[in-house]
Amino acid sequence: MNTHQVIENYESLSALTNQMRNAAEHGEWEELVQLEQQCSRKIAEMKPVDENVALDERSRQLKIQLIKKILANDAEIRNRTQAWMGQLQRILQSNHQEQRLQRAYGG
Repeated sequence: MNTHQVIENYESLSALTNQMRNAAEHGEWEELVQLEQQCSRKIAEMKPVDENVALDERSRQLKIQLIKKILANDAEIRNRTQAWMGQLQRILQSNHQEQRLQRAYGG
């Protein structure tokens, strides 16, 4: 693999995490899961090869910029999913309390 291919891989990964961020912003959780699986496969594919390619300074700086975008997307995805998980937890707790009340009072 050459420098150009390494940068293309990071651009592709950045695009995937951008799609994941958009899915999380719109509450499209099934799409987010599918994109996360694609992202995991891409990372697994990139990792062994990426370590063996020496980058020139320009390419190294571009790779750093792409990694920063990927990490920013990841942070935003985490913020969105944590909020969604909190909301889901409150709904589940509310349902559980309602069921307990119905059992207790024969509803």
